[in-house]
Amino acid sequence: MIIPALDLIDGQVVRLFQGDYGKVTEYKVDPAEQFSLYHQAGAGWLHLVDLTGAKDTAARQLTLISKLLASTPANIQIGGGVRTEQDVADLLNAGAQRVVIGSTAVKQPELVKGWMEKYGPERIVLALDINIDANGKRNVAVSGWQEDSGVTIEALLDNFLTVGLKHVLCTDISRDGTLEGSNVELYQDLCALYPQVQFQSSGGIGSLDDIAALKGSGVAGVIVGRALLDGKFTAEQAFACWAE
Repeated sequence: MIIPALDLIDGQVVRLFQGDYGKVTEYKVDPAEQFSLYHQAGAGWLHLVDLTGAKDTAARQLTLISKLLASTPANIQIGGGVRTEQDVADLLNAGAQRVVIGSTAVKQPELVKGWMEKYGPERIVLALDINIDANGKRNVAVSGWQEDSGVTIEALLDNFLTVGLKHVLCTDISRDGTLEGSNVELYQDLCALYPQVQFQSSGGIGSLDDIAALKGSGVAGVIVGRALLDGKFTAEQAFACWAE
């Protein structure tokens, strides 16, 4: 399925280029109206990133998030600086169906495995951003892509499968925000290695051809953010392309 995405800074819809807060594009759209348009186009799931909360958890936009989630009938998965169990509980209580957890899952896997056991693997999405080196080694980056964790994505997935891991959002960092297509081979490989996991591809979607290229890869979801906001194609076209 296609999962339209919005990133928010102080209530404003934005896009960062390759995770860089110094390279922000602002979009003059109302996030609730945008989510409503995506839902009307056929979105059963939406993806929301609280970039303000990611930078400073004390500044999490909870009131805004609660209002936004209440305004759409679609299911929402939300992430951005989820570092404590309270963060998970707050976002679920705000109306999120799934909470997206990134760096914390890499740095403190036992902690996050505990959350998965408590809230259920259906409610947790691991967001794993990877750098692929010249030898094909896939290491997970943390802290907004600033650090290499030294952990391969395979080692991390194997660890979380022990508590029933179901959802993984995987980004090839080199493709994010580029509109130059996804790393289809990466998703084909991961989906074949881990058939019990529902993978979501993220990063690089710039055309309907990029969506079509992922159809046989095995991914359960395709995150589309910037291309929709930039008008490369409409949400309706994206859903039609995936359904063909």
